[in-house]
Amino acid sequence: MGERNRVGAGPVGSEQMIAEARKAVFVMFAFVAFVWLVQLANFADGYDLSRDYGVVSREPGALPHVLSAPFLHWNWAHIESNSGPLFVFGFLAAYRGVARFLALSLLVAVTSGLTVWIFEQSAANTVGASGLVYGYFGYVVVRGLFDRHLIDSLIGVVMAASFAYLLTVAVPGTPGVSWLGHLGGLIGGLVGAWLFRNRRPRGDVPGPGPAAGPGRADGDPGQLTQGKPSAPSGHPRADLHKELRDLGLL
Repeated sequence: MGERNRVGAGPVGSEQMIAEARKAVFVMFAFVAFVWLVQLANFADGYDLSRDYGVVSREPGALPHVLSAPFLHWNWAHIESNSGPLFVFGFLAAYRGVARFLALSLLVAVTSGLTVWIFEQSAANTVGASGLVYGYFGYVVVRGLFDRHLIDSLIGVVMAASFAYLLTVAVPGTPGVSWLGHLGGLIGGLVGAWLFRNRRPRGDVPGPGPAAGPGRADGDPGQLTQGKPSAPSGHPRADLHKELRDLGLL
């Protein structure tokens, strides 16, 4: 984006990233804690909450439950298996912006729940946060490609390579598992990565740079960043240079 830093100032991008990451930790801690509090109430009530507010296919009264089902589970093993991935993938989805993460969560909950509500053939009652997990996973894997963001692209590659086995539970064949909910969540995460991508105006040009001086020849379009030249806005490597500056490598 051609962002400039004052000579001697710290990298603004990295500071903002750290602040958002800190906020994301608290958000995900509160999110998972709330899910566990709901589980305690659900357990004390004999899991009536899951029976009353889960998603049952093509039942009109259960359609609003697409928003409640992700917070409900059938037993302790169910919530334990979801909590770790929920926190990890949720944090990775949220550290670039909590507001965007909340919008993504709503989208994924709807796509996951609607997929079950429309296509599930049995009368099974579906609950659980795994649809969100798959949505966050899909979002994290492709977000860097849509945002043209080096760090996020590297994270996506690592997550895709490390957790590719998750895709085996998003296809038919695993008994007792709502693969439709997983698939719907995954699709929602992929769509969300495109919908909530960073939209950069074409030809975005920053304000006038500093006058010619050390490290910059008169008429050189490069910009000074802490006394070091960087690619001008619109240059194919401009985004890469900014990411390297955020990492302290330039």
